[in-house]
Amino acid sequence: MTENRENAQRPLICLSAAGGGHFRQLLDIEPLWSQYPHFIVTENTVLTRALSDREDIENVPHFALGQMRIGKGLAMVRAACSSCLTSFGIIWRRRPDIVITTGSGSQFFILLWARLFGAKIVLLDSFARFYAPSKFARLAGPLAHLRIAQSTESSRNWPGSKTFDPLEIEPSTPQNKERLLFATVGATLPYPRLENAIVELKRAGNIPENVVLQVGCNTNHHEPVEGLQIVADVPFGELQDLLDRADLVVCHAGTGSILTALAKNCAVVAMPRSIKMGDHYDNHQEEIATVFEGRGLIQTAEDAASLVDALTRARKAPRHQARMNHQRLMAFLDAQFNAWFPGRKSRGVSREPSLPAGGTDLAPGKVGVNANKASSSSR
Repeated sequence: MTENRENAQRPLICLSAAGGGHFRQLLDIEPLWSQYPHFIVTENTVLTRALSDREDIENVPHFALGQMRIGKGLAMVRAACSSCLTSFGIIWRRRPDIVITTGSGSQFFILLWARLFGAKIVLLDSFARFYAPSKFARLAGPLAHLRIAQSTESSRNWPGSKTFDPLEIEPSTPQNKERLLFATVGATLPYPRLENAIVELKRAGNIPENVVLQVGCNTNHHEPVEGLQIVADVPFGELQDLLDRADLVVCHAGTGSILTALAKNCAVVAMPRSIKMGDHYDNHQEEIATVFEGRGLIQTAEDAASLVDALTRARKAPRHQARMNHQRLMAFLDAQFNAWFPGRKSRGVSREPSLPAGGTDLAPGKVGVNANKASSSSR
């Protein structure tokens, strides 16, 4: 009873994000939103389904403007119309006081309807955008009361935004690792080019390590190869064990994948998705890979041939650990919420995130989010 009474006195937060890395960035600031009554609006993915037993989750259809580039314009329009109607229903029923969003396309109508119904909007642009704001940030920025960039350069190119760069880098101490390579395509989209490159190189003897290859929803058939294990997904606990043991990680160039591997003292090789090769809607992963490689944190590859050289460099390169520290951002937002809603204060940001740095973009699975549905029910 006391908990419900306290929740009624605090503003209701809607957490809004597309699947994949956008959703994981919301999980990185869990110590903030877990102190408030809240619910989540996202897309239906393996990770969000895993969270549904402990979080109050609403789903909207996936759509992205980039779908038009790959001949799926009609499907995009249909999904956008469905998202508009679904989003209206959610906001009409739930009436949040605050929306925190990390984008992207599928969340636009959530922001639009919430703003029209009087909610305060906080737009946290993707950490993947180092040089300029994302298209979503530019499109949805006028709806936001607070615009937050995660790099100084991006903030300069996004008028009215504030900067909170969460990346912390330090040299890592040597650790005893197995001769194990973990390769992953991520949690949301298949990536046949990376998958096939790993299988090809392992079959040819160019990868001496034992390999665990996570392929997600892809259904390609591969003949058995000694020392190669192919799995669809990796539960969260098993993922942590794999990263503790693995010396090498090969991944798409998602920030979650890269940062989670670096936090576990793994050598990392990223093969960014490319619109030219039909891997994605845009080339933002090439930007991510370039920035991380420029900081000496990872090696990059474009295909199977360059992957051999990148793995050789990665085995010899100095190791670094990179972490995402959102404490300043969370303290700022908590103070802002208290200013917006005086007398309806939070309990304070008092604990660390229950996810490792960078979220769990390496593979989906259950995560230790402690908030529960009882504290996030609608009003």
